Amino acid sequence: MRTQEAVPLVFRENRQLRRRDVLAGLALGTAAVGRDALGADRAPGTGPWDLRGLRRAPDAEWSEAKPVTEQSREVLLSEVRYAGEPWQGRPTRVFGYYARPAAPPGEAQRRLPAMVLVHGGGGTAFPDWARLWAARGYAALAMDLGGRGPNRQPLSDGGPDQNDEWKFRRLKDGVRNTWPYQSVAAVIRAVSLLRSVPEVDRDRIGITGISWGGYLTSLVMSLDDRLKVAIPVYGCGFLHENSVWLPIFGGLPEAERTQWVENFDPSRYLPRCRLPVLWVNGTNDFAYPLDSYQKSYRAVRGPRTLCITVRMPHGHPQGWAPPEIGLFANSILRPETGEPGLARVTAPAFGGNRVRVTFHSATPIREARLHWTTDLDKPWQERDWKTSPGRVRQEDLAEADLPAARPALLFITLVDTRGAVTSSEHISVPRS
Repeated sequence: MRTQEAVPLVFRENRQLRRRDVLAGLALGTAAVGRDALGADRAPGTGPWDLRGLRRAPDAEWSEAKPVTEQSREVLLSEVRYAGEPWQGRPTRVFGYYARPAAPPGEAQRRLPAMVLVHGGGGTAFPDWARLWAARGYAALAMDLGGRGPNRQPLSDGGPDQNDEWKFRRLKDGVRNTWPYQSVAAVIRAVSLLRSVPEVDRDRIGITGISWGGYLTSLVMSLDDRLKVAIPVYGCGFLHENSVWLPIFGGLPEAERTQWVENFDPSRYLPRCRLPVLWVNGTNDFAYPLDSYQKSYRAVRGPRTLCITVRMPHGHPQGWAPPEIGLFANSILRPETGEPGLARVTAPAFGGNRVRVTFHSATPIREARLHWTTDLDKPWQERDWKTSPGRVRQEDLAEADLPAARPALLFITLVDTRGAVTSSEHISVPRS
């Protein structure tokens, strides 16, 4: 859908409040807890964001909804521009696509579950991603987090670009002028906007994000308790400990590096997360290695489910394609479908020459697989993973023979009769 940029929003905030927000945007926040730069009290662990303010529905301007066909189902697609955070002393807008299933002829629109869709580096507001979720029976909002509108055209009142300069190196301009601060605020505002839409069930909203969007999802799911489910793909926390951005962290002054980590690394917030989370990643991801990923999913306090794929390709279509994502969301946000969720798998335990996991699954498990690597001295991106068949011994037990070559890292995946894959976490097996 190609349209001309709509006229700017009319911001109705009180001028005094706007001046306060602009001044805050210029101030330099310094910690993830305590008081912000203007001395306002913030709850411990909530970072530099004004979560109370972000929970209010932002002013928004909507285009006319247009019918499109997605997977043989009619969905309605519209553009939206909503108020963002002040940036560099001026108000901003965020552009997005909103999609929902069309009501059957002669029927009123039912209240819908909703998903917030957060793109990664090089991405934008993807209308096809929103349409995909609408075809599943959801309202969906995919926003742009790089200051751009339709066809990736820069907005005259957009926020910062999504490059490394604004992600890491502009703390001197103030924490609230950085890309992580602005993007987290825009995503939380998207949740608030969806909760104000009449056809959306405000108590059935989830979030999924890809790559940097998975990083943002890890933050927002830890900050916004209105969400009911989260699915970060690739992205995680502990970026300063291991990630493709280690050279950037190494080049920052120590004070700025510490400030970035304390304010913007998900590791500082993940223990706040108590909602169900599906973690999706590949064994050899170039940006988010499995050691940082494991630290991240172990840090959350809610139920976690893993879907780790050997050499999963990294990209936006590849990141929204896994069927496990829709199945997991449906089991929580659309219980009326009666669709079972994914299997829950324990950490592997080994004894003798065997490794086993226990599991719980409402759908029969048809296959178990063991995945392992002995390339422990290589970077995660370069490790060679091998796969061998396992055995489903009971309705809640699967096992496999340990690899002869050790030490090794290994994990087990289970495949149910729908083809849905769930993983155990990876463990180390010492030399025999």
